[in-house]
Parts: sequence; structure tokens; C-alpha cells
Amino acid sequence: MKAKISVVTITYNAEAVLQRTLDSVLSQSYPYVEHLIIDGASKDETLALAEQYREESTEKAASHEVVIQSEPDHGIYDAMNKGLQNATGDYVLFLNAGDTLPATDTLELVMDKAGDGVGVLYGHTDVVDGEGNFLYHRRLQPPERLSWRSFRQGMLVCHQAFYARTEIAQNNPYDLQYRFSADVDWCIRVMKEAERRGLQLVNLHTVVANYLEEGATTKNHKASLRERYLVMQRHYGVLQTFLLHCWFVIRAFIRKA
Repeated sequence: MKAKISVVTITYNAEAVLQRTLDSVLSQSYPYVEHLIIDGASKDETLALAEQYREESTEKAASHEVVIQSEPDHGIYDAMNKGLQNATGDYVLFLNAGDTLPATDTLELVMDKAGDGVGVLYGHTDVVDGEGNFLYHRRLQPPERLSWRSFRQGMLVCHQAFYARTEIAQNNPYDLQYRFSADVDWCIRVMKEAERRGLQLVNLHTVVANYLEEGATTKNHKASLRERYLVMQRHYGVLQTFLLHCWFVIRAFIRKA
């Protein structure tokens, strides 16, 4: 039997953008999908959309399972940890409200590359607007060969384009001391454990996620940057992080000149 993928979608009052995310997952040709919708006790029609989606999924295929959980949480990363705890697939992907899979065969393409020796699968990301329209290719591009050291240059792989082996992901829950950049820290720790186990990080060489531009990190850009600096110090050391950021400033100045 083929590997199962757990897609986790975090929602809170997301009725304006959720439907296209649900449609994106439901339209996938890959059959072995578990979709966990972790809601923070929404006050709008988010849950009604999720329930309707669960009914449609049941009608489509028994192998496409939808799990809905709604209760107050302590922020997005607390909700993501709840999704991790409940995921039963072989791999896990976080695709939040407003984000979509770019094609109906995206999960099929990804899971075709999965296997016992693979810890992480990763690909490219396109950025879309509030209506789901293409805006631009994400500026930071994944390297040909990814490792946990790669993120010294920034978060080269978008969170929504990072498919992690579930067992490793569950061993490394999101660190709730970070409000805006726990995803960066999480990806690094997942890649570190994959390396310790001798598992591959596989480049998919294609766009595997459409990312909604106005996410929480974008809205809190300065606070996110401060946290990312702390994350980098944690993993790469104080001196190296300082020198790298000096180079970032110099590079930005040269580009503007």
C-alpha cells in the first residue's frame, strides 16, 4: 500500500479564504489523504465550511479522511502541535487557510518520491493574493541539496513546501517560546534529526505550494525577523549569526547602490 499523507490546516475565522484550500486538497488525485482541520473556536462560518467539506470527502473516496477539531488554543503553533499529535500519515504537510496545492496531481508527485530512506521532501513556492491569483515566485529558492545548515541563508524552503516524515515531526513539536518563527526552528530541527538518521532530503524540482501573501509572519515582519535571529543563534552560534547578518546588510546596500 502507498504511503499516507496528513495535511494539517490551521483555521480561525477563515471563511473568506478556507474554501479554496479545501477544494485544493479534495481535488487531489492521490487517494491516501488525511486532512486535519485544527480550528481555534471560530466565530464565523469556518466550521460550517469544514463540515460540508467532510461530507463531500466521504462521498468522493473512503481513503480521503477529514478530521475536524475546534477549541480555543494558545496561538498558531499550539494549534500546529495539536495537528502533529493527531496525524496518522507517513508524512505531514502544513497547508493553512488560504494556501493551496498548485495542481490536482501535486500530492501524487510528492508521494511518488517518498520512501523508507526519505526524511523530508521539499519544493518551490508561488505567492498568491487574497483571491488566489498568482503574484510572484517566492524570492528565496530551495537549494539543489538541502541540509539544516542551508537555513543560515534564510528560510530557503517555505513551510508549506516542506513535507516531513511524521515520526520525526512528532518528535520535534513546535517550540512555543517563538510566536512568529517557530516554523523556521521546527524545519531546522526536523532536518537535523533526518540527518542523524541518515535519511535523504529530496528536492522535488517543482512548485508544490501556493502561499497566501498576508500570513501572520508577514503582518508581524519586524518581530518575526527578531525571532529568526534568535533561532539562528540557537542553531548556528552567536558569532556566525552576527557575521552572516553583517554580510546580509552589506549585500543589501550593494544591491541598492
